[in-house]
Amino acid sequence: MNAGIPLTYFLVLAAIMFFIGVYGFLTRRNLITILMSLELILNSVNINFVAFNRYLFPHKLEGFFFSLFIIAVAASEAAVAIAIIINIYRRFTTINVEDVNTMKY
Repeated sequence: MNAGIPLTYFLVLAAIMFFIGVYGFLTRRNLITILMSLELILNSVNINFVAFNRYLFPHKLEGFFFSLFIIAVAASEAAVAIAIIINIYRRFTTINVEDVNTMKY
């Protein structure tokens, strides 16, 4: 038996983070806050991977490797998203989603 923190605490924390991220993603109109909400969703998934790996397979590292992969993808996604946001700001001088209504190449 594991004497650490129960699994349900991690699951509740991850669920709260996930739903805060979904709420922020659906209700916010600023591109930076939408990006932050997406990162919050990805971090809640990382908590689930690590918690389930620790409680189900404590001697294997699959959950940790999945988490590292998600962190790498999130970092590259954030870099591309910030570059897009900078270009949108240069063109429209705003980063609100409603104000950006035309996308040209």
